[in-house]
Amino acid sequence: MNQSDLEYFVRNQGAGRHVCPVCSPDRKKKNEKTLNIQPDAGSILFQCWHCELSGKVSSDKKDDWSMEPKAPVKAISFPKTSDKALADAFLRNRGIDPELVDGYQIVAGTKYFSGEGELNAIGFAYGDKEAIKWRSVEGKNFIQDGSARTLWGIENADIDNLETVIITEGEFDCLAVVSAIDKSPSTLVVSVPNGAPQKVSNSKVEPSEDRKFAYLWSAKEVLEKAERIVLAMDDDEPGAALGEEIMRRVGRAKCYHLEIPEDCKDSNDILLRHGAEELSRLVDEAIPTPLVGVYSASDYADDVSFLYDKGLMGGLSTGFNGLDGLYTILQGQLTIVTGQPGSGKSEFIDAVLVNLAEQHQWKFAIASFENPPPMHIIKLAEKHARKPFFEGPHERMSRSELDEATGWVNDHFAFLESKDGEAATIDNIIERTKQAVMRLGCRGLVVDPYNYIAQNNLEQEHQAISEMLTRMVQFARSHDLHIWFIAHPAKMRANDQGKMPVPNGNHISGSAAWFAKADCGITVHREEAHIEVHSWKCRFKWVGSVGQAELQYDPVTGRYKDREYEPDPMVFTGMKGRGDYHETNADWDF
Repeated sequence: MNQSDLEYFVRNQGAGRHVCPVCSPDRKKKNEKTLNIQPDAGSILFQCWHCELSGKVSSDKKDDWSMEPKAPVKAISFPKTSDKALADAFLRNRGIDPELVDGYQIVAGTKYFSGEGELNAIGFAYGDKEAIKWRSVEGKNFIQDGSARTLWGIENADIDNLETVIITEGEFDCLAVVSAIDKSPSTLVVSVPNGAPQKVSNSKVEPSEDRKFAYLWSAKEVLEKAERIVLAMDDDEPGAALGEEIMRRVGRAKCYHLEIPEDCKDSNDILLRHGAEELSRLVDEAIPTPLVGVYSASDYADDVSFLYDKGLMGGLSTGFNGLDGLYTILQGQLTIVTGQPGSGKSEFIDAVLVNLAEQHQWKFAIASFENPPPMHIIKLAEKHARKPFFEGPHERMSRSELDEATGWVNDHFAFLESKDGEAATIDNIIERTKQAVMRLGCRGLVVDPYNYIAQNNLEQEHQAISEMLTRMVQFARSHDLHIWFIAHPAKMRANDQGKMPVPNGNHISGSAAWFAKADCGITVHREEAHIEVHSWKCRFKWVGSVGQAELQYDPVTGRYKDREYEPDPMVFTGMKGRGDYHETNADWDF
């Protein structure tokens, strides 16, 4: 968590004890309220008794969306002396030559461990007295002073000469690699500060673990400068998930992975069992991910094994039972959304995003050219709070409800906006989204609408659209994002009854690629008594199908729900689990 995010959190919690946003993700007692917040004459004081985080922020909320750091985090107390003999002996026992790792912050001495008393311990110091992670020499007791929030060893980066960064899962693995490879200013070896995530689903990191990856954003300059990033993770499911999430955030094109021998579990194990020369060879011959567009069957072994064990997995729920049989949300896919002007395309997608954020803790990057961010924030806050923002005939949200709702929006949405008047292009949308993925862990991107995006070649619009959509599909897959691309249809004429026809991907102006390159395609269509969502394309049958669902819209809060019907024997409800098709004159029911 960076300083501005921390200040926003403190300012919106109120006086009292709270869960610390900095150290709680790394603790076993994640829900323990260790952070004390108290007002103090126009300011707010905060202090965590566990990680010693402390500081003071202004109580004024007006700059919450673009805060500058104001108060430094309190440094931890650092050991005045270190038992070098104890540290050297412990490192040699792990096969590590102490003289080869002298550039890394290692301390040793006695440390108190709860339930064990004073024990000899090795400490790994982070940053400028930011934190020390202690491990007992005997047994496997762990404790941390402060909160480690950066890559361990990042201070050794020679940014001018840097070419390769090797990231390990733990400090001992980091030291093992350092002691095995040839020293060079072009190579940096670091460790993640908090190991592999504990919550793993389908070999991927759960969204609730996103905050644990803030260290990647703090290392942004180093990771962007590196031409090659070698991921040396443990040979287990959490290690694989950690590597996958790092690749998703920094980009797969420059990532390589260290191949772990079958008789080893990590880099330190390789050093102990096979020696420094073999570990160095494996680092030099790290396997590129991906192999520049050429793959063998073995590259897909994990995916094939997963499908064998778990079968085909559908996407996440939209939050609407009647729609889920037709359309679900899967990372790595592109959804094209269309509909007549005023049909509620943007409003409906916002509702789906809110449901995904509430139910699955997803985060999103939003490039919305027709919704200024303050107004968009209000719409999202209304959906989350289930109350209107403005005064009117219905009870509006209170100030405290507004603070909670806007805080929630801040946690789950990032707005891609050019304040210098620069035209939106696919290049700058992708680049800004990459930053949102690295910093926040965004899993979804909305581009709304297409016609605001500048094209380089206006004379060949169909080709430009096709190339643009190809890039979006590739970007979705490389960063494991779901992308919603909203595009208006060409002008259509009403039928003989005066009703506008329902457009699909083939009716979007400019190119047939709108239909061809979509993984999923939906149309939002407004009728007098309800909203229709038409699924006109679904590439994979385990994700959804073609059909129609009907929803009800509440204009007071901007929320949707499945349409409710009075019992009618003439209504045909279609196939179970594939959405319902209805022909009835039911009234709006809010």
